[in-house]
Amino acid sequence: MTLKMYGLDRSAHELVAKFCPKGVLNKTHDMRTTATFGLERFFGEYLRLKDKESEYWKETWDEFVKIMNSVGITVPTLTTGTQANSTTIRQVIDDLWNEDKFPKATRKIALAVLIQLCDNMVWWAQRYKKFEPPKSSNTNSNNTQEEVTSHV
Repeated sequence: MTLKMYGLDRSAHELVAKFCPKGVLNKTHDMRTTATFGLERFFGEYLRLKDKESEYWKETWDEFVKIMNSVGITVPTLTTGTQANSTTIRQVIDDLWNEDKFPKATRKIALAVLIQLCDNMVWWAQRYKKFEPPKSSNTNSNNTQEEVTSHV
């Protein structure tokens, strides 16, 4: 096997730069952690999230699949235009675990690439963090933090 430059740092930068204005860069650390649990866990995570967080995960997965395709490795995933439902999701997960469709050696390579992509994204997220929009907080007319009381 020869060395193949995957362009991971460029892809990581593009994803982080695109999603920085949406205020979701903290999810980058979650992606890195989830990647170590396996491809199927990473794939499924965007399904439970909502809005821009889900979009960030989904676009990261899609970019990963594109990177792997560029080196001749086809990662099982939902095809473009396929509606995610219990049947299609189960098929993708089954294919990710199927030794004939996605051999263990190929899975190991793909997982290493995904982890490295996430590592690069964490690095870029740390550089872009100060450019994220500020978190909204409850402020009153005096521009001071309102006290939130909880009733037990």
